[in-house]
Amino acid sequence: MSSDPLTKYPRPPFEGQPQGFPGKTGRMVPEPDHGEASYAGSGKLAGKAALVTGGDSGIGRAVAIAYAREGADVAIAYLPEEQADAEAVGQWIEKAGRRALLLPGDIKDPAHARAIVARTAETFGRLDILVNNAAFQQPNEGLEAVEDRIFEDHFRTNVFGAFYATKAALAHLKPGGSVIFTSSVNSKHPMPTLLAYSATKGALSNMVLSLAQLLAEKGIRVNGVLPGPIWTPFIPAGMSEDSVKSFGDQVPFGRPGQPAELASAYVMLAAEDASYTSGALITVAGAMPVL
Repeated sequence: MSSDPLTKYPRPPFEGQPQGFPGKTGRMVPEPDHGEASYAGSGKLAGKAALVTGGDSGIGRAVAIAYAREGADVAIAYLPEEQADAEAVGQWIEKAGRRALLLPGDIKDPAHARAIVARTAETFGRLDILVNNAAFQQPNEGLEAVEDRIFEDHFRTNVFGAFYATKAALAHLKPGGSVIFTSSVNSKHPMPTLLAYSATKGALSNMVLSLAQLLAEKGIRVNGVLPGPIWTPFIPAGMSEDSVKSFGDQVPFGRPGQPAELASAYVMLAAEDASYTSGALITVAGAMPVL
């Protein structure tokens, strides 16, 4: 039986619930759905090994759970202060009968970015899928209020970290391997209050298109997902209380998406069925037009 996408999940208004970045899943009201009770796998990624950066919460958490239920061993990279959330994801991976690898650290550090790739390949004996999902976001009032350090941190996390990890992964990815970037609708519709974040997402979408061509001769596919408003810890941690209360009401569906609603896009892009899909930017945004 089909469910109405307009009413499937909670709609605004939401409670004001300020948090510090990067935010905690358990403090969100309502708590996000990452597919813990809803995602059912069908073996699309059986025998594969994946590394998901930013895999402790939000979209990364949903992807990690889905990949495990599709048959993949999954490593997740995350900031050390997110250990509790990461351990919860590790338990979900193991409940699916797959191996979990937890990799705390900061992907802004190129040595760490390279190390998490190497440890994943060493632990699982292979690396088939890299999901560049880790991100930093901090809103701004005006240009004068954007600190140099904060602007640089956006790029070091969102762009440089993904570059470091992707470059390191080339030593392990074989033909048929898949690299997936989490970009954003902000890459095409930048928000003035998210100047640095929007700029990094524009860079990531551009990288997807360039890398897809660059790595085609190696048989490695590169794609991106462009989420719209998604209910993750980024929202209470990076937006004003008023913005949180109305979050998601700007799209035609009238509500934010849940992380679980993006997982199928990441599964499709990683699966063998999508062997001719490379250089794609898939929008998941509740009917929001993104051109």
